This record gives sequence, C-alpha cells and structure tokens, in this order.
Amino acid sequence: MRLRYSYRICPTVGQRQALARTFGCARVVYNDALTLRKAAWKADRSRIPTGALAKAVITDAKKTDARSWLGSVSVDALQSSIRDLDTAYRNFFDSVSGKRSGRPVGLPVFKSRKDNRQSLRFSRNGFRLRSNGKLNLARIGDVRVKWSRALPADPSSVTIVLDPSGRYFASFVVDVEPQHLATLDTEVGIDLGLSIYAVCSDGTVIDNPRFLRKAEKKLKAAQRALSRKAKGSKNRAKARRKVARAHAKVADTRMDWLHKQTTRLIRENQAIYLEDLNVRGLARTRLAKSVHDAGWSTFRRLLEEKAARYGRHVGVIGRYEPTSQVCSACGVPDGPKPLNVRMWTCGACGTSHDRDLNAARNILAAGRADRLNACGGPVGPGVAIPRRARPVETGTHRNAGRTGRKPRAAGATGIPAL
Repeated sequence: MRLRYSYRICPTVGQRQALARTFGCARVVYNDALTLRKAAWKADRSRIPTGALAKAVITDAKKTDARSWLGSVSVDALQSSIRDLDTAYRNFFDSVSGKRSGRPVGLPVFKSRKDNRQSLRFSRNGFRLRSNGKLNLARIGDVRVKWSRALPADPSSVTIVLDPSGRYFASFVVDVEPQHLATLDTEVGIDLGLSIYAVCSDGTVIDNPRFLRKAEKKLKAAQRALSRKAKGSKNRAKARRKVARAHAKVADTRMDWLHKQTTRLIRENQAIYLEDLNVRGLARTRLAKSVHDAGWSTFRRLLEEKAARYGRHVGVIGRYEPTSQVCSACGVPDGPKPLNVRMWTCGACGTSHDRDLNAARNILAAGRADRLNACGGPVGPGVAIPRRARPVETGTHRNAGRTGRKPRAAGATGIPAL
C-alpha cells in the first residue's frame, strides 16, 4: 500500500526564488497543455497524446522567445505537470462513467499565480536523499529537512508544497507492507455528535475540543486587521499571512488530535462501526461552522486508512437506520424524538437510555449484523425475534433492481441520466 509522509523543509532565500520560478514554469506548462487539449477537442473531438503534448509545450516551447525561460528549471517538474493534467482528465471521465465513487469531479481548470497554495512534483529522476539528511532537488539544490520520523522505504516521488501561511513542505510517497496488529475480541460502535464529539458503545465519551471556536477571538482580530490594509500593499500581504498562520494552527491542532484519537481506537478495537452522516447536508445548515470544526469526514477517513494498514475493520451503517428511536435492550421502536430529549425510557421494557449511548449500541449491533451478512437477523443485543433488515435502494427507481436493468451512471452534475 502507498502512504504519504510529509515533512517541513527550510529552503534558503535563493532556493525559495528557485522554487517560485519552478512553481511558475510548472503552472504555465499545465495551462498551455490544457489550452491545447481544449482546442483539439473543440476542433475535431480529438485527444492529443501525452508524448506529443509534452513535446509541444516543453521541448518546442523552449526554443521560442516567449517560453525560453522554461529551460531554467528542471524538466522533471514540467513533465510532472503533464502527468497531473492526465490524472485530472482521467478522474473526470471516471467520475462521469461511474468508475470513480464519491462526489462528482469536474473538468480540469486553469491554475492561477494568485493561488494561495502552490505545489510541484518530482519523480525519482528529479530528487535524491543525501547522506547528510538533506533533500536534493533538481535545479534547486540541497534543501534542509526537519525529519520528525524516518521514512519506512525509499520514496517514489516527492511533492513540494507552499501553503498559504508561507510554510514549505516535502511530501514523500512510499510503498509499505501492511502491519497487522494482534487480533482482539473487542468491537465498538461510535455515535458522533457536536455537544459531545463521540460516545462509544462501551460507555467511553470523547469530548468535543472545538478548536475553531476557541480560536475565534484571535482569528477575528487578525481578519479585522487585514480588512484595514490597502489592497496590493506589503502590509496587506503580511496581514494575510498572519491570518493564514492562525488558520493553519487550528487545522494542525485538529489534525493532530484526530490522529491521536483514531490511532487509539484502532489499537484498542478489532472492529469499529460508524453511522453514515450526511456531512454535506449538515454543512448547509445553521450548524455549518460546528460541523466543519468537528471534522467528521476526516475522522472516518483516518479510521478507514489505519484499519486497512493495521488489519482492523471499519463498518459504516446506513444513515437512515433509526439508531435513536430503537431500544437497544429489547429492540422495540419507540418513535422519533426531538434533539432536546437526551434521556428517555422505553415504553416496552422500561429501560432508561441515554440517547447517545443507546444510539452507539444500536450502531454496534447493526454493524455486526451487516458484517456477518445476517440479512433478516437480529440487529439489537438481546433481541429474541429476528427483525428483517431494511432493503437497500440500488437505483433511482424502486423497481430498478427487479427489472435487471442497471441504473445509468451519474453525469457531470451528479444527476443520473435516465
């Protein structure tokens, strides 16, 4: 499996100028290649091969007066821009055809020199690791790296990133073998929330740190100072970097906390079950700031990535499963309840439930049933009479799965073409 290891790098003033020049050249090559691709498609619906495209925008362009400065940077970084464009087109067509899951991917767009984040990639021919710990980049030189940990294997590529706060990072891609941990007999269901970040089925409660809310006062002061600066001035550029550094600190703190929590859960449990939350929908409500601050999608992604690496299982149940309406003791539905009801008593068995703990236990039971492929089996602990599982909708129409006709792939706008 492929992993990415990121490290902070400290280029000198001359190396920063060389990196800025390489960023600009890679961006120009990307935009020129995209222009040729669009023109060829508009003319006769043809696709220019990658080799011919690279020859036109790199080799032949260096011989012209308008693009002669392309020869001052590494050709490996320029060729990587062409490969990035191919990847962007491939992701778009895979998204349209249905091969790529997730949210729809649009057509490639032109890059701007005003983007706050700049990046470029070197293949194995464009960089090397020195014995003194420095990173040698073609046409840039030996760059000092802050090695926070050792690389597990030789990297196949490195991406140099300049973030909005002015920091430089080197992101290495390495191939490693999965390191399966010792098998455990513990499983846990997790109910995510906002007032309390997570409640586990074993009673463990994870408080919501609210990193953005705690830093709002400092962020408001920095943003207010930025708004007073004249546009285009050096003081405005300094104020913008100050705002970016404040946001970067919040993001880094949140990511560090998420890594620690997910690592602990992976090490202590053999299987973890979550609920499929509609994060994009919740992000359009009045709770948007709190939802983004919680980072539920990142929490789930980190769990799935670490489970694949360490031999654990992460299961996700359907978002329409009534985990807050069913008694986890007897399995009898008790009906929907408003959000202000945090404690309730089952009308069938008389068991008192904490809303979040009961939902976590139901998530655990539903996840176990789904993992064991027990269609129609009991999904609640202590349920004597099996309850039939909810049917899964396979298409836009209810009879899509009966007629044998497969639903067509979603278009570029996400709407299925019927």
